[in-house]
Amino acid sequence: MQKKQAHWFGLPLNLLWGYIAIAVFMSGDGFEMAFLSKHITDMGFTPAESALVFTVYGLAAAVAAWSSGVVAEIITPQKAMRIGFILWIVMHILFMLFGLGMKNYPLMLLFYGIRGLAYPLFIYSFVMLVVQTVPKQQLSSAMGWFWAMYSIGIGCIGSYLPSFTIPMFGETGTLWFAIAWVGVGGIMALTLLRNVGTVSEKANLTPREKLTELSRAVTILFTNKHIFMSCMIRIINTISLFGFAVIMPMLFVGRLGFSMSEWLQIWAVFFFVTIFTNIMWGILGEKIGWLRQVRWFGCIGCAISSLAFYYLPMHFGHNFWMALVPAVMLGITVAAFVPMTAVFPVLEPKHKGAAISIYNLSAGLSNFVAPAIASMVLPFFDIVGVVWVYTGLYLLAAVLTLLVKVDQPGHHKVPAVAVQQAESTP
Repeated sequence: MQKKQAHWFGLPLNLLWGYIAIAVFMSGDGFEMAFLSKHITDMGFTPAESALVFTVYGLAAAVAAWSSGVVAEIITPQKAMRIGFILWIVMHILFMLFGLGMKNYPLMLLFYGIRGLAYPLFIYSFVMLVVQTVPKQQLSSAMGWFWAMYSIGIGCIGSYLPSFTIPMFGETGTLWFAIAWVGVGGIMALTLLRNVGTVSEKANLTPREKLTELSRAVTILFTNKHIFMSCMIRIINTISLFGFAVIMPMLFVGRLGFSMSEWLQIWAVFFFVTIFTNIMWGILGEKIGWLRQVRWFGCIGCAISSLAFYYLPMHFGHNFWMALVPAVMLGITVAAFVPMTAVFPVLEPKHKGAAISIYNLSAGLSNFVAPAIASMVLPFFDIVGVVWVYTGLYLLAAVLTLLVKVDQPGHHKVPAVAVQQAESTP
């Protein structure tokens, strides 16, 4: 039974150091996000080959994200985070030495792909820890803080700091520097979260029972139509985030004359905005309705912002301040999807671990789908074609929100406790 906990504007104070660890860890993980694709093409590989590297990485991230919820539940979140941390360090070193260092494309695919298993296992296991320890009526705002820390790490520090370190000691040196940040975040999580959380009864299951529970993270995707549609919505949520990191350096730096530092600062502004909007939308979603917010501010908002991210820079050219406008727009709208985290466990209250695994799978698949679309569309319709595909998907997600049925505060006008009692679809 979850105890009443002290919190600050929805931030559970007993997990404070875990939130900080997520920010530090994702800072190191995010160093490469906005420049690695161009760095690979600068080494002589084609844009399609560069996109494939991120596609393989995204596929591995999707697998790790899918399994992390149940894995964290059956071995404890802390142990799952430890595995993700160690795997990241080892695979990054191998990627740097034998992949990029030797300009060996197969080894780049191999080691960077395996490293894709690491960060989802680390951060989404922490999501499971949040679900286990935070009261359900505070889950949306608690997850708003999680995504805020994620934004501080992967986007704000992860994008902004390299704009200074790259001119100082180059892109390769910046990639090596990432290990220090991931190391601090990982050690912080391992030492300061040891005694946090409740012991799940599933931790004592037999190996066969644990395998059955792991498979449930697949079966409910196809037995609960509302979970399935929510999965589609969550995949579409961050396709612009992961997709633009791959294609926009080619536009801004390769064609419009922006320096790499300028592009990294623009990308950092986008993430800086999401720090505040994640918290804001997490709280507002409980008042105006989870899916209503996702539909109008998330789906429709991101469709408009995605088009603006391409057409405004194309119209104004090398204009740094005008390029910030769509970055701010996207930072406001992409965070409006935050309540989706609360939707999944409410739809499957008897199998929360499996529901969170499906949520994590959706987030991981977004990391895979976005560059996959780019790699397929780029050779035929260029960057503008990719942008329009992303826009169309956001409009599709808006339609799907009309079909998902879930009791939610602010929409059906029911008290928060009623949300917790939602019936699971057979």
